[in-house]
Amino acid sequence: MASDAPSMTSQPSLLAKAWNWIRKDTIRFFLYAVGSVLLIVLLYVAGYNITHPEESRFTLERLLRLSIFGLAQGSIYALIALGYTLVYGILFMINFAHGEVFMSGAYIGFFAITALERNGVLASQPALALALTLLVGVVASIVVAVLLERIAYRPLRGAPRLVPLITAIGASITLQQLFLRLFGGATRTYPDLHLYVLPSVFHEECALVDGATVCQGLDVIRGIYEVQFSFLGQSLELRIRPLYFIVFFVALTLMGILWFFVQRTSTGKAMRAVAEDKNTAALMGINVDRVIVITFVLGAALAGAAAVLFALYNRQVTPFMGFTPGIKAFTAAVLGGIGSIPGAMFGGLFLGMIESIAPSLLGIPSQLEDVIAFGMLVLVLIFRPTGIFGEVLSEKKA
Repeated sequence: MASDAPSMTSQPSLLAKAWNWIRKDTIRFFLYAVGSVLLIVLLYVAGYNITHPEESRFTLERLLRLSIFGLAQGSIYALIALGYTLVYGILFMINFAHGEVFMSGAYIGFFAITALERNGVLASQPALALALTLLVGVVASIVVAVLLERIAYRPLRGAPRLVPLITAIGASITLQQLFLRLFGGATRTYPDLHLYVLPSVFHEECALVDGATVCQGLDVIRGIYEVQFSFLGQSLELRIRPLYFIVFFVALTLMGILWFFVQRTSTGKAMRAVAEDKNTAALMGINVDRVIVITFVLGAALAGAAAVLFALYNRQVTPFMGFTPGIKAFTAAVLGGIGSIPGAMFGGLFLGMIESIAPSLLGIPSQLEDVIAFGMLVLVLIFRPTGIFGEVLSEKKA
């Protein structure tokens, strides 16, 4: 006798679906498994060190001190990363010579501030000397970037994407060797710059000079100060360098200006249109070449400003100084999502914080900070290949 119940097609169980997915994409499953295990181990070690500060010596004071430096370092990465992401958003190429654009700003800025020191401007008017050095560094980076675009990249605009990439690597090596041959390989050191503010407020900085009390104020460039305060019911004492806060706030200001420019100005709208479709933008009357040059100028200006800010606390400049910050900034751009301006900002700050805090948090030598930075990149690419703020690109753009 036939059953009245309707026949039902058996559905695969959840376990069977999982097994089918593992068989179809074994490599991705392996990466997810390794990444998950590594993430769990890192979180466990970090949690243990936080809850046992007497063993790990990871105190709240140390966390705050490392966070301040991490924000300053991350701000530099973010400013450089914006150059990578702007060029990629327009041309869909990685400008690996951008680290040398950064280097050129710091190098030419060194000659500017040295000339100002010889002329006495650095000692008599340090704020003016700093502004002029920053301006010279920005202009130098812009000139190098525009020459790169005009000589190395524009003739190859219609070439396969691998060709501009190889050209960018060649341009990077060329710029390094050019500065090496022109200025030598010796490390050059930025002169001491002291910029005092608020002498009427910081009376502890007063001194007796020729029988008169002279109050210089707070040295925001070279000064390091002991600060005592209460936080979460604990009495803390920190050695704080005001320059780190200046770097952070200047970087935030520049990033805010860039965001406003891209989102609110007609040139910024033209940049977004060219990034979407160059041919259609050209048909609408947009000068594509002009927009591309402006993109290089914006990225180079941010890199030049970052170079001078970086040199103020790092002080040493060499023809090869752009390589490591450039790679770190590229890592930050990929972390945030290459082509995304908010992603580059977040990626730079995030990488700077992780690089500064993670070695102490995990109880490993600080020399392994690069391992932490690039390991974090691997983890992000495993779980979100497009980056934190990245979008899945269409086949045409990818």
